Amino acid sequence: MGKAKAAVLYGIEDIRLAEFSIPEIQEDDALMRVEACGLCGTDHELFTGHIKATYPMIPGHESVGVIEQIGEKAAERWGVSKGDRVALECWQSCRRCDECAQGIYRRCGAHGQTDLYGMIPTARIPALYGGYATHHYLAPDSLVLPVPSGLTAVDATLFNPLGAGIKWGVEIPQTKNGDVVAILGPGIRGLCAAFAAREAGAGFIMVTGHGANDHDRLQMAMALGADLVVDVSEESPSRKLREATEGRLADVVVDVTANSPNAFAQAVQLAEVNGTVVVAGMKGARGVPDLHTDAIVWKELTIKGALGVDAPVYRQALDILATKRFPFDVLSREEVPLEEAGALLSRMAGIAKVAAPVHGVIVPG
Repeated sequence: MGKAKAAVLYGIEDIRLAEFSIPEIQEDDALMRVEACGLCGTDHELFTGHIKATYPMIPGHESVGVIEQIGEKAAERWGVSKGDRVALECWQSCRRCDECAQGIYRRCGAHGQTDLYGMIPTARIPALYGGYATHHYLAPDSLVLPVPSGLTAVDATLFNPLGAGIKWGVEIPQTKNGDVVAILGPGIRGLCAAFAAREAGAGFIMVTGHGANDHDRLQMAMALGADLVVDVSEESPSRKLREATEGRLADVVVDVTANSPNAFAQAVQLAEVNGTVVVAGMKGARGVPDLHTDAIVWKELTIKGALGVDAPVYRQALDILATKRFPFDVLSREEVPLEEAGALLSRMAGIAKVAAPVHGVIVPG
């Protein structure tokens, strides 16, 4: 059946190319030829060891590609055929447990968080469970989304961060027309949340960053619909927001910062009475300094954790991308082959001194 090539993470900051046998496809599974795979913050946290993993493994869970082989049952279940371009979710769903029946397949009793694509060790046959590869095996419980015609594979990888922006910035907090929204973190998901909030009719949007490396990203946030951007290393975000809104704080605060516990304290400070704080960025095991917990009580805040995204929102994201309403040219993007995955991960993680793009994409071909 031939060989697939992949960038394999063998340990912390140790990523090398390897080859794996392409599996025989049966009636209930499929093989996707990977055209593009977006880089997520999770990827470079795995690379640096901030997230524990079972090595070796093939990273990548924002995969888009073409169905190269598919069984009859799988084709019927997913509604796709050989030659179709598809986007692949990171979760798997058994479709039988109570959680899956309710659409909460991130809590699937058979899979849950143990079978996330991009985090499965290569010891599990056929090893091709990540997007940093020329081919990706689609197990029977995969979640596959058809990509609208006219949307390139690289642009389609934005289905994941834009889906997160819609889910975290609009759906979970129920952002409505006229709301003041504060988004903490100008990474790809923070920028997508700003776009989604503007699409939802938010009346005022603030995006925060930290330090000189975020200044270009904050300018991108303005181009994506933000009314105010703040470098929290230089200015108080709550004071700047009050000044800009005549004393009003945020109805919705979305914290997408990673490994930044200070941001949660800022989120509570930024929230208006009866406001909603969505926490989507993992903070690690550290505590939260300067957190005024009494403010959560006095303001009667709603704090919502956000774990992942689901198929309905991903479909919304793909539809928006297909209409070209999303301003692709605003984002800094870099596309690299498998051989350069390690160098790009180093930049995205802040290890390398060279500035990182907002949107990094692995193009295996």
